[in-house]
Amino acid sequence: MHQDKVIYQIYPKSFKDTDGNGFGDLPGIISKLDYLKQLGIDIAWLSPIYPSPQYDNGYDVADYTAINPLFGTMEDFDTLVKEAKDRGIGIMLDMVLNHCSTEHEWFQKALAGDKYYQDFFYLRPAKDDGSLPTNWESKFGGPAWEPFGDADLYYLHLFDVHQADLNWHNPNVRRELFDVVRFWMDKGVQGFRLDVLNVIGKSEDFVDSTGGPSSSQEKGLYTDTPIVHEWIHELNKATFGDDPNLITVGEMSSTNVPNGIKYTNPDREELTMIFSFHHLKVDYENGEKWSNPEFDFLELKEILNEWQEGMSDGGGWNAVFYNNHDQPRANSRFGDVENFPYETATMLAQTIHFMRGTPYVYQGEEIGMTNPMFDDIEDYADIETTNNYAIMLENGKTHEEAMEIIKAKSRDNGRTPVQWSDEPQAGFTTGEPWLKVAENYPEINVEKELKDGKIFNYYRDLIQLRKDHPIVSQGSYHGFALDHPAIMAYSRHLDGQDLVVLAHYYPGEATIDIPEEFLGRNYQRLIGNGDCEELSNQVTLKDYETVAFLIEA
Repeated sequence: MHQDKVIYQIYPKSFKDTDGNGFGDLPGIISKLDYLKQLGIDIAWLSPIYPSPQYDNGYDVADYTAINPLFGTMEDFDTLVKEAKDRGIGIMLDMVLNHCSTEHEWFQKALAGDKYYQDFFYLRPAKDDGSLPTNWESKFGGPAWEPFGDADLYYLHLFDVHQADLNWHNPNVRRELFDVVRFWMDKGVQGFRLDVLNVIGKSEDFVDSTGGPSSSQEKGLYTDTPIVHEWIHELNKATFGDDPNLITVGEMSSTNVPNGIKYTNPDREELTMIFSFHHLKVDYENGEKWSNPEFDFLELKEILNEWQEGMSDGGGWNAVFYNNHDQPRANSRFGDVENFPYETATMLAQTIHFMRGTPYVYQGEEIGMTNPMFDDIEDYADIETTNNYAIMLENGKTHEEAMEIIKAKSRDNGRTPVQWSDEPQAGFTTGEPWLKVAENYPEINVEKELKDGKIFNYYRDLIQLRKDHPIVSQGSYHGFALDHPAIMAYSRHLDGQDLVVLAHYYPGEATIDIPEEFLGRNYQRLIGNGDCEELSNQVTLKDYETVAFLIEA
């Protein structure tokens, strides 16, 4: 059953370098499998490792069935799968099936005039007035259409200009992509994370948006359309649906709970689970990422609760997470890494790990890695960051004001190399790392954490508790005290048992009233990061404290 699994995300570029070129590689991952086994995770998900010009960090795939030499060889990959399996760990690959690199053979053949391959893409002429086929905006800024060679046509790219959207209406495209999935299944891959999968259902009749660039009306023209469900079901039946143990997770941009249930309810034979991202926008001012307000705690609770209760009631399944390669570090974002590093990291982890869904651990979070807080824009590599730095300066912000926002929001916050030791470059590489190592590596590193830290062991305990107690992996979810200004509180229920989880998101003390139904019964304190031992009608938590009580039937 997938419910008791925990998945660990590896960003290969930044995990562990073995050849001194400054980029992490597959042998580096192999060398750290014992560490992952010690943590107790079940599946390691690798961000893309395919040949790619790297305009979008490997999400622009030039060859779906090969390994980027930067990361190693196919032989290295086969070794990784085998060595991981020997330790009870499955490998999950990132599948980018909405678009491919403009360097991919399919696009190159289309450019050369091959009509068969031209139908692999959305090619459209300009409108009669000479304007672009539609007024859509790319998610990376600028128009979503680019001239296609000198053919008086334009190709659609919802993302970077080097990422041409694939025409899923063409059965030949679907067949090719299903072959790709089966190729990796035959290699022993145990899971697939499917990138931006809910935007594959563009209509063949392209119409202008009326809501303006990046509006929800515009996104609605190509997001979560009914045909997406048909195609995912077809993908399931043609590939991973044959293997009951294989796990799939769809990355679903701007989706909603009703669609989330459809994607993941087992009766529909689509996906195992999905990522949704609304809870990671609660520190966006008026929906604008490049801003730095205090996060809205009540909104955070409301969104998590809506997804938890909605998916629980509808038989869907969530992927639950606070961190990934596109997000700032959650401990720097929602806590206090200076004064309460242990309490912050463990409280955030406990919030996620006891929710209904499959928890994801992103590399480094299990040792309390933080945002690097680089002062120099030159130290950031992410194209989105440098573009928005320029925009902020154009809009009148000073360098210092822009940098404060970048320190909080850049995707590079989650991409700095893993801090393995207090050796130079944090033991990540003997060379010059592709992205600077955070300066706090002498204090925060794996070696030190395993020797005398407490965060890693807390993660281990959380992962083990999910395996030991069916209520964690299978119980229904119920939120309570949703209007409490400082504490997140919820319960899980299974076969008469209840699990009550409390998490205090601020410094100082906060007190919460416990509902009557949980009182006067036998209970045990399952785990906590502070002094709270007793479940009574009022519970007081200290700085960033969390506690969980298991109440018997």
